[in-house]
Amino acid sequence: MPTQDDGYLDKSPDAGRIGKAVEYLVAASCILASDAKLNVSTSMIDDEGVDLVFHRRGSSATLAAQVKARRTTGKGVQRGRFMAGVRQQTFRPRDGLYMLFVVANAERATFEQVWLIPSRDFAEKARPAGRLARLRFSASTAPDSHDQWRPYRLEREELARKILEILGESDGR
Repeated sequence: MPTQDDGYLDKSPDAGRIGKAVEYLVAASCILASDAKLNVSTSMIDDEGVDLVFHRRGSSATLAAQVKARRTTGKGVQRGRFMAGVRQQTFRPRDGLYMLFVVANAERATFEQVWLIPSRDFAEKARPAGRLARLRFSASTAPDSHDQWRPYRLEREELARKILEILGESDGR
């Protein structure tokens, strides 16, 4: 019998489709918001925990991201929490890998808040939870939140600029 900790067993049959749509939505938004300074590649197979790879035009710098999305209509988000589990089997913290947690608004076909977290920081702060010992991400969506994930929270319009900033730093600019 599925438990709350078996998150993938409780997912809607449409979860994969929605997750992929959010990945493309984030990718397109970042390309547009960066005035095409960013390009984004996707993985055909994401068994290494990488969904999107951001590239800065004219540079070899890249930023890989594992994306976890929740919809604004989900019970957790409606209660003011974004919760997700990350499988330890595919999660390998390293330089250049980020976790990107995205609040998606399907009605408006956009996304709202995001948390862009370096994988090493995520590995240090997230705690294993549940029978499957997934690394648990639980953050408040409240504007005045001061939880441990607040320093990583961005609004949609800030994401591309932040990625460009990170890529600029990694390229020595």
